[in-house]
Amino acid sequence: MRRYDEAPSEQSTTSIDSNSALLFALTAERLALYFEHGSWLTLAQTTTIAAQWLARSGRQLPMGQRRHLSALSDQLARQIAESVSREAGLHISHEMTESLDSRYQSDISPSLRDECDRLLDESPMPEQ
Repeated sequence: MRRYDEAPSEQSTTSIDSNSALLFALTAERLALYFEHGSWLTLAQTTTIAAQWLARSGRQLPMGQRRHLSALSDQLARQIAESVSREAGLHISHEMTESLDSRYQSDISPSLRDECDRLLDESPMPEQ
């Protein structure tokens, strides 16, 4: 499991791709904690984690946007958790975490990245 103080790797220079990558990373973090320890991160915790990751890469987002990504990651993580077994969930969270490194090739992650893009299309980032 990736540590909270490790930033997800840079994946794109556009804000849409960056937001999608951050949503993906937060979802991976939520799933890993849930399937390994049986508890969910709170919205406040993932909002703070997002701020820490962004700061490590010299970027920032307003609090409202971090909260929005946190809420979307909660929605997606719970949707995944409700639809798979614990063993499958552990595998999914592992694949997501590993695929934060662009050198890692995953069969599962591209469809989950597409789902992150879809969620952001359906629920655009707030202005502030």
